[in-house]
Amino acid sequence: MKHHGIKLKFVFITITLLLSLTVYNCGGAKPQAQVRRFDLKGKIVSFDKGQQQIIIAHEDIPGLMEAMTMPFTLRDADAYDVMKASDEIQATLVVENGSSRFWLENPVITQVISGDKTTANEITSSEPQPGAEVPDFSLVNQDNKPVSLENYRGQFLLVTFIYTRCPLPDYCTLMSNNFAEINHAIQNDRSLQGKVQLLSVSVDPERDTPQVLRSYGAAHTENYSTEKFDTWEFLTGKPDEVKILATFFGLSYTPDGDQIIHSLRTALVSPEGKLLKMYRGNEWKPSAVIADVQSELNKRPS
Repeated sequence: MKHHGIKLKFVFITITLLLSLTVYNCGGAKPQAQVRRFDLKGKIVSFDKGQQQIIIAHEDIPGLMEAMTMPFTLRDADAYDVMKASDEIQATLVVENGSSRFWLENPVITQVISGDKTTANEITSSEPQPGAEVPDFSLVNQDNKPVSLENYRGQFLLVTFIYTRCPLPDYCTLMSNNFAEINHAIQNDRSLQGKVQLLSVSVDPERDTPQVLRSYGAAHTENYSTEKFDTWEFLTGKPDEVKILATFFGLSYTPDGDQIIHSLRTALVSPEGKLLKMYRGNEWKPSAVIADVQSELNKRPS
């Protein structure tokens, strides 16, 4: 085995001390967000340097979670230059208390040498450029009603991809929470009403039936009593149809047992069915998307 140690960018004190102390800001008056640290060991499945994302099949993490395959944020750019798929990795998993943020620090990559050639398996996807025609689709919504792109002509579309069993708070849950905030803004702004439609497309169509999506959608739209989905619909359908749409937007996803390893893509589509803007990852903010929609509306005759 050949070991690559990634140089530390900061001076760290021991994990034991970090877990036992409350971290304060330089003034000592207000506590900063506390974190917990865990040792993580596993095998690299794939990675995307541009998105600072690495997917790891990790062992049990005592006191946190059982073994599974899932994506993590790793901001150490140097690590991506020495890693390959199937390499082993040890790192510190940092979980911020009271929030959904978690990331990896201090990675040590171990290259496994074998008789077989191992090639890097980076997450790659071709993304459409602004102005590209969005392909028509044939899906069903939470009411089991057939829908296609033609149903939304004349409206701006915001499209994202989720699945209801996703366990990661920074992934599907965050996308749905962001859409809930945008949905609330649409309902409270007459200039947006009837002009913007939100679509959450499930990448787990076999489990995410219309009934499941209706329940999931009611929870996020807070429409328990009326269950109206006037401005935000939840779509599913045949796996091949979902795949065509997801692939067009550059989304990568792979079933892995009971979970789905996936990237994140959210897209703004014009009333004519053309891509206007792509929001990659999970760093985008609902306020910025709303501002983009309003900017596009201002370009058009009233």
